[in-house]
Order: sequence, then C-alpha cells, then structure tokens
Amino acid sequence: MAAYQSAAVDFGWKAPDFRLKGTDGKDHALADVRGPKGTLVMFICNHCPYVKAIHDRLVRDVKDLQAKGVGVIAVMSNDPLDYPEDSFDNMKKVAHRHGFTFPYVFDETQEVGRAYGAVCTPDFFGFNADLELQYRGRLDASGREPGPTNARRELFEAMVQVAETGKGPAEQVASIGCSIKWRESASG
Repeated sequence: MAAYQSAAVDFGWKAPDFRLKGTDGKDHALADVRGPKGTLVMFICNHCPYVKAIHDRLVRDVKDLQAKGVGVIAVMSNDPLDYPEDSFDNMKKVAHRHGFTFPYVFDETQEVGRAYGAVCTPDFFGFNADLELQYRGRLDASGREPGPTNARRELFEAMVQVAETGKGPAEQVASIGCSIKWRESASG
C-alpha cells in the first residue's frame, strides 16, 4: 500500500459547501458544523492504517479544539464497494467505538472529496472563522504506527493559532496516508 501526501496549502481558499448523511442519522452541512473560531474538515476512512494509528489522538485533539470554538466534521469519501471496511455500517461502528464527538459523514458521490481536493486519509483542512483555508498539515508525527507519546500536536497547535489569529502557521508538514479510493467510473 503506497503512501500519499496531501498538497501544499493554498491560503485563503474558501471551503466548499456540502450536505452529507452522518452516522448519527442526520444530514450535516458545512454551516451546521462551522465553529465561531474556525472549522476543521477531515477526510478519514475506516480501513486505512494511518487513520487507525491516530484514532485516540484525533479524538483527544478534536475535543480540545471544540472547547476552543472550532467546529469539526469527518468525511469518508472512499468507495465502499471496493473497500467494504469503509461501508456506512462500519462507519457507524468506528464512530461509536472511538467516541467521535464530531459528525462522521459519508460522501457517497465523492463530490465533496473532489471539491476539496482531498488526496489521502487522513487529510486535514483547517479553516478560519471566515472559512478560508489556513491549515493543510498533519495531525502529528504519526504514520502507519502512532508517533511517540510526546509528539508535537501539530494540528491542534495550528488550529489554536487559527482560532486566535485567523491565520495558520507558515510552515506546515503535509499529511501522509492512503490514497482516496476513487470509483473507476468517477475518476475519468
């Protein structure tokens, strides 16, 4: 399984709107999760070892960011026909098992993943209060295995900076993970 890296940050790029079905049975739009201090849109999935390696840290950091006024949502854009572990039913199980405090939504048409330019799982898009992109880095130094327990909380620190100043850090380390699993018919 090859590792893919997220793209460079296009500071100021506006977050595309969406409305997707969540594992909680509700539809969630960008406006529903938008935080007063910023918004984090994450592309994750169930099967990726890079995502599995960060579940606990991700849940911890998201809770801390939500307490600081940052809204958070996780989007699953993979094709579950080719990757059954990424099915909607399994999304529900993952969200429950790990105690997600944020909506976990299914991008069935893959239009949201394409609109955001998501490349890998995990892929993080951190926006300021005006929904302008300010962070496109990684969670921390974790890879296929969790990073050291004292790993710098890069995503958390960056989003706190965004919440306080409206701007992300100038230097960001791109996220790495499994490629988004695009449908064959949708990739052409």
